Amino acid sequence: MKRYLLIGLISIINSLFITSPCNAQNRSEAVLEDVIEDLSVNNDVEESDWEDELDELAAYRREPLNLNAATREQLERFPFLSDQQIEYLLAYLYIHGQMKSVYELQLVEGMDRRTIQYLSPFVCVDIVGENSGFQWKTLLRNAGRYGKHEALIRMDIPFYEREGYKHTYLGPAVYNSVKYGFRYSDKLYAGLVAEKDAGEPFGALHNRWGYDYYSFHLFLRDCGRLKRLAVGDYRLSFGQGLVVSTDYLMGKTIYASSFTSRGRGITKHSSTDEWNYFRGLAATVSLSKRWELSGFYSYRPLDGVITDGKVTSIYETGLHRSQKEANKERTFSMQFTGGNLSYEQDRIRLGITGVYYVFNRPYEPKRSGYSQYNLHGNRFYNVGIDYAYRWRRFSFQGETAKGKRGWASLNRVSYSPVESTRLMLIQRFYSYDYWAMFARSFGEGSAVQNERGCYFGIDTSPFRHWNFFLSLDLFSFPWKRYRISKTGSRGADGLFQATFSPLERLSMSVRYRYKQKERDLTGSGGSVTLTTFHHQLRYRLNYAPSESLSFRTTLDGNRFRSETKAPSWGYQATQMVDYRFPWLALSARLQGSYFHTDDYDSRVYISEKSLLYTFYTPSFQGRGFRFSAHLRYDLNTHWMLIAKFGETIYQDREEIGSGNDLIHGNKKMDLQMQLRVKF
Repeated sequence: MKRYLLIGLISIINSLFITSPCNAQNRSEAVLEDVIEDLSVNNDVEESDWEDELDELAAYRREPLNLNAATREQLERFPFLSDQQIEYLLAYLYIHGQMKSVYELQLVEGMDRRTIQYLSPFVCVDIVGENSGFQWKTLLRNAGRYGKHEALIRMDIPFYEREGYKHTYLGPAVYNSVKYGFRYSDKLYAGLVAEKDAGEPFGALHNRWGYDYYSFHLFLRDCGRLKRLAVGDYRLSFGQGLVVSTDYLMGKTIYASSFTSRGRGITKHSSTDEWNYFRGLAATVSLSKRWELSGFYSYRPLDGVITDGKVTSIYETGLHRSQKEANKERTFSMQFTGGNLSYEQDRIRLGITGVYYVFNRPYEPKRSGYSQYNLHGNRFYNVGIDYAYRWRRFSFQGETAKGKRGWASLNRVSYSPVESTRLMLIQRFYSYDYWAMFARSFGEGSAVQNERGCYFGIDTSPFRHWNFFLSLDLFSFPWKRYRISKTGSRGADGLFQATFSPLERLSMSVRYRYKQKERDLTGSGGSVTLTTFHHQLRYRLNYAPSESLSFRTTLDGNRFRSETKAPSWGYQATQMVDYRFPWLALSARLQGSYFHTDDYDSRVYISEKSLLYTFYTPSFQGRGFRFSAHLRYDLNTHWMLIAKFGETIYQDREEIGSGNDLIHGNKKMDLQMQLRVKF
């Protein structure tokens, strides 16, 4: 009785503590924007490819996950749920029975307000009857009757001409992609993707079959003992990613302590990313309640430069605009195979992953200086053991891996002394000669190689309406690196953010980041290496006076200095207005920015809302304005149209870019359009 009285009380006062579903959804979108913005700044990436991950979250928005029937594996698909929170949630359901309301999440130990805000758009509560078990006949019948179809057509049109289109590029400047997907519940997925990048020919020359890139996937999940089956294109991620990972990364963002890193095993590949996937067959089978076995095989032609019968460089961009780029297409092939065996019982998880891959031509890139110990040859392997242990508010995760050359190890410790505070410690060691072509994990660099580091983070909310995040990463590079000709270089990366949310519709944050690294003095030929100091300061204000109207103001400041050079400065001011018309299924976002930087080192990043399942975070240097308008119209439940217009105007130049990307003039305008049909 006390439980039901408490649930009723929570439901009544819910509006005081938890956002409405609409606001929760907007907040989840804002969180993803912030995460990807941070990742873009760290990795110099403009458009982030999170299509598969965002597509899955969008599916849970349309068909929320029933918490009363959720399994541990399903809950682990939400990166903002920690292992402890999942354990507490499952224990709550086991002890108290099925939930009556989503608001009952507030009764679950470890479920803080922020996590509930992230989770609420993707889950629901329904009473579950007895489970009669999985049957293939039922799956096929229900898939044909209740399956959902979705088609996406995208077109990007530039209103400018690059120099390359005059004499080098073989196709028109228009970008076009077509995606079709079929989905039934979260058990069956199938789809087809076709894409033509700007500058690539369509139905001509080396693309006589139409598009430049085609992808197909068929994916089954949780079909009795068959846990996962992928036919066609798929992705892999096991352990901490030291052996193989094609998943997204949280990186060193302010969400590093609240977003859990875990290998998702075999997943579908349904994006336009032309590099980060495998093609063939993969499956995971449940051997028993505790044991799972995965196996996979892939065969893919790859792009590269061939010299004297050897691969001298691998081409990962997927662009085939010019004859020179087209000559790199499908010049050699790779076979990839391996498996994973995992065991999980209560608080313990263990796994072993092994992969073996071979090229049909020897890979012999130029190796000198910082690239002296890079991967070369034509046969490679990696083996790794991953482990995890959780006990109450303490959790430990890690992986240690060995390759054909070198080894790597990463270990994470997380502890929550009280509900509003979380501590994280990450130790990593990647030897300078570790070879792992498909590894992706936590680090300062983009590769799991030549890095040592120790990261500490704390996320706490000691006062009502306040949240603080503090992190410090100390790293070093045993061998030389790009633009660092000395061995044993060191650096530090510190981050502090304070967030204040006095009202449901008002929040503001101040973030300061300090990074110290070593870099060769320009013009010294690598004989002189100096220390650089980079300071970044950001203030952001979010205000939503109503359900349909919201504002966001962002102010950024940069200061970059080296030991022998005067400081360079950069700053930008951005104002965003988002409005959803209450009488029309139309939403509009207008955004304008002014930026002013002294040089490339003090460049600024501006995050913009892009098309479905993508985010756009370009960098700017110099002085000028950036304007964008994003319109979305939902004609009905079947048809949706997005149009985005963007324009950049520089005030300090008459030309933009260089080489084939050169644009004559100081303006750059483009239009993106996307049509979605659901049936």
